[in-house]
Amino acid sequence: MGKQVLVVDDEASARQVFAAMLGSSGYEVKTASGAEEALDIIAREDIDVIFLDLKLFGVSGIELCREIRKRRPLAIIHAVTGWAALYEIEECREAGFDDFFTKPINLEALLKATGDAFEKLDRWRKRY
Repeated sequence: MGKQVLVVDDEASARQVFAAMLGSSGYEVKTASGAEEALDIIAREDIDVIFLDLKLFGVSGIELCREIRKRRPLAIIHAVTGWAALYEIEECREAGFDDFFTKPINLEALLKATGDAFEKLDRWRKRY
């Protein structure tokens, strides 16, 4: 199985951009439009690299991150937002996010963060 990434964003265009960019770089990309769909995917799939929009309908990205962190403690979770002024970095870190990106995302930074996340996971897993 390839390296899987989950992208959670309520904007279809954002999910498509992530999927196209990450997919063309060899990652297997799963997408979800909200919290319930994301949690269903996490329950079924072995996904530990996640890009999560902070401003989702219903459950906030902060709340969803906390729930994902309970279920997948080793996951690397990246916050993504077009509304950076609304969110405090400290709140994101406390919720369990590993990194923070603002939209529009620099695609080179996105690919570097994804590659770095998988390298970190590989190092952690070798310790067990």
